[in-house]
Amino acid sequence: MHNPLPLVSFIAANPRCVLVEITQAKGSTPREAGTFMLVASRAIWGTIGGGQFEFMAIDNARAILSGGGEAMMDIPLGPEIGQCCGGRTRLAFSAMTPALAEKLETRIRGEQEERPAVYLFGAGHVGRALAAALAPLPLAVTVVETRTEALEDLPDEVARHLTAMPEALVEAIPAGGAAVILTHDHALDFLIAEKALARNDLSYVGMIGSATKRATFSNWLKREGGDEAMLSRLVLPIGGSLVKDKRPAVIAALVAGELLQNLLPARQAKPSKRPVPNA
Repeated sequence: MHNPLPLVSFIAANPRCVLVEITQAKGSTPREAGTFMLVASRAIWGTIGGGQFEFMAIDNARAILSGGGEAMMDIPLGPEIGQCCGGRTRLAFSAMTPALAEKLETRIRGEQEERPAVYLFGAGHVGRALAAALAPLPLAVTVVETRTEALEDLPDEVARHLTAMPEALVEAIPAGGAAVILTHDHALDFLIAEKALARNDLSYVGMIGSATKRATFSNWLKREGGDEAMLSRLVLPIGGSLVKDKRPAVIAALVAGELLQNLLPARQAKPSKRPVPNA
């Protein structure tokens, strides 16, 4: 079965495992070059895309653990293996060593540090649902709250920040990150939004609410002497208008999609400079 343990824990629990990495991907393929997974005799960490070609890779990795198998596989993703992607992948297989484990751990730490930052201001029903939706995604999530109890029982992957002045935390958001404003206080929402929209280097600034709240914020911004042109960069309401469902989990799913669209494409357009680990 696929194992959810962090990579370091997986290797510690399964020191006899095989690294399976995509070294070349041509045409339409489930995952890109550089993707890897680990295969032990009874457990798996990660995925190279699923389907028949992953089953073939797992079988070969376990054959290597038993003293056989191939060091390389070149697999066409066509009808001959029951897939219809149409592309081709080349896989490399390496038995785990302490040096290889260190390289993989370094790579994972680097990828964690490069994740886009998402600051959630407020941990009410929607804020908590959104924190849970974002936790497994390649994003660095921080929840900012004024209430101690609201920061309890959040996902372990989510950072927490308790402060009496959430608006002061806007300047801490790394460039290219996102501010999602979901507090229990409209006046506080407006203060945070003003600070966030004053920055030109954030990829997403969103606020929970309605068209009426947007109009109210616009009027407030004018009274405060703010630049009304900033409103064009404010996503309000968040989650779009196509799905008319206000349940927190539904709103969270819709906002998660918005965040991925705004934060990930630009980063993925650039080829990774991180070397593919090998033995």
